[in-house]
Amino acid sequence: MSKDTCDVTCVHEDTVNRVKESLQHQEPLSVAHIFKALSDGTRLTIAYALLQEEELCVCDVANIVGSSTATASHHLRHLRKLGLARYRKQGKLAYYSLDDDHVKQIVQLAFTHQKEVKHRDDESS
Repeated sequence: MSKDTCDVTCVHEDTVNRVKESLQHQEPLSVAHIFKALSDGTRLTIAYALLQEEELCVCDVANIVGSSTATASHHLRHLRKLGLARYRKQGKLAYYSLDDDHVKQIVQLAFTHQKEVKHRDDESS
């Protein structure tokens, strides 16, 4: 069995410096919050539902995920707070949608990747 680490230490300084320079202009911890929010199964299910239907009211979201409206609303507020969802009120109903195409792409790519990995794993079994 081979180890999944380098057998010797060899630092490619040009590469390391280039990446470090690039990282100085990014906010990895802020981006991590997005993935942390989507790492919750209920919130990811909600995001997928919003990807499918563009916009859903809180009552519909609660029904889809099998929760109370209070719980669904809590998750939706969390997604909105992180800039992943947006909200609008129409009369007595509160509607949510994914914030923009970037969020839609993240959710779609995650599900596409999961299917590919599962297919690859099934083939290798």
